[in-house]
Amino acid sequence: MSDSHVSSLRVPLLAEERTLAQLTEEISAPLERRPGAAFWGAFALSFSALCVGVGMVTYQIATGVGVWGLNKTVGWAFDITNFVFWVGIGHAGTLISAILFLFRQKWRTSINRAAEAMTLFAVICAAIFPLIHMGRPWLAFWMFPYPNSRGSLWVNFRSPLLWDVFAISTYFTISAVFWYVGLIPDLATVRDRTKSKLRRFVFGLMSFGWTGSGRTWARYETLYLLLAGLATPLVVSVHTIVSMDFATSVIPGWHTTIFPPYFVAGAVFSGFAMVLTLIIITRKVLGFEHLITVRHLENMTKVIIVTGGIVSLAYATEFFIAWYSGNPYELFAFKNRALGPFNWAYWTMVSCNVLSPQLFWFKKIRTSVAAIFLLSLVINVGMWFERFVIIVTSLHRDFLPSSWSMYRPTVIEVGTLIGTFGLFFTLFLVFTRLLPVISIGELKAVSRWARGPARHDVPAAAHGAPGARHAGKEAA
Repeated sequence: MSDSHVSSLRVPLLAEERTLAQLTEEISAPLERRPGAAFWGAFALSFSALCVGVGMVTYQIATGVGVWGLNKTVGWAFDITNFVFWVGIGHAGTLISAILFLFRQKWRTSINRAAEAMTLFAVICAAIFPLIHMGRPWLAFWMFPYPNSRGSLWVNFRSPLLWDVFAISTYFTISAVFWYVGLIPDLATVRDRTKSKLRRFVFGLMSFGWTGSGRTWARYETLYLLLAGLATPLVVSVHTIVSMDFATSVIPGWHTTIFPPYFVAGAVFSGFAMVLTLIIITRKVLGFEHLITVRHLENMTKVIIVTGGIVSLAYATEFFIAWYSGNPYELFAFKNRALGPFNWAYWTMVSCNVLSPQLFWFKKIRTSVAAIFLLSLVINVGMWFERFVIIVTSLHRDFLPSSWSMYRPTVIEVGTLIGTFGLFFTLFLVFTRLLPVISIGELKAVSRWARGPARHDVPAAAHGAPGARHAGKEAA
């Protein structure tokens, strides 16, 4: 078999040729060596932020939600803003893993594992805020419909907040199963490589006796495909349900049918930006530049261009409909966003979400790792301000001027937000030390697809030695 079927015009997904054994060795190496000073420094910083958040949450639960800066006019603020922000962050993992898998996009293989883990950690951060919002989180089990002795005291199934509970729990369950099933072959690899009896036992249990036989792989691929099909609708449904928190109200600026697709596009937009932030740091610290290449990053920036364009169109459509409808309350709500006392937040949102992604049209910026990293941070900031603008500016000036009020977050709210970032990055750092960050099995399949199956079976071909091509043909 020759390599004539490999297009010379297609840029390889892997920057350097590797044998299958080399790929296994490189991806497994971070799990087997002691962490360096950079890891412990990052862990200390993130864990400190987590401790700040734990302290703030403990204080506000012991004292009451009166320690927030909320008032009678602005009943939702930091808690719901952060909730929607973290739910949006979690969407990119499912998109990269499930939808791109169904569309046979090979470039997902180097980044899907980290994106899936990011999804789980972001959903955990999001789930904290509805619990805090309840005021009595130890009674959270009242939200679930189960046989009880409370008589006719049931949750209100017409409440959008209850929809969030079911959306998040379903999304987390499916995402966790999808992530874990994808891990099974790599767990078996770690099991076979480790010299520790305890690790061998633990990973043996977690890999469910994986043997790597043809029958095992066939059943695994069937299951993975089915889970991808189940997980795909969640990308649309979960954030659509979150948007119903606002769209089912009668408050100007919220009561709009554009919110479901607008929120879904915004979630993918912010999620891909966070994936880029994590991936760029991970590839640098772990030395995976040849496995997570600039082409992977460039493809993700193209998704950001598309979703950023949808978000920008949604911003313009909201203003147009407010003007075209002739509704004075709706028109005032959007004028207040752009020209009112919170206009600084609105224009920060526009600068970060509308203007900054346009720089990705230039190939030099799309292929500059430093520029991509900086813009990903800018987009994350902008998407947080988007949720803040939607919630606060629509509430602080409502129908009655006599009830107008300003909102200022307290130290408790800011500390809680910092704590969620600490939790998110702490969980991700622990993940990089315990499990393979890149899917070993899927990356091997991509390397064969990109380079031709014969060339990976002969070491000479992998190192480009003279006569390697001829040897590869004979081996095939």
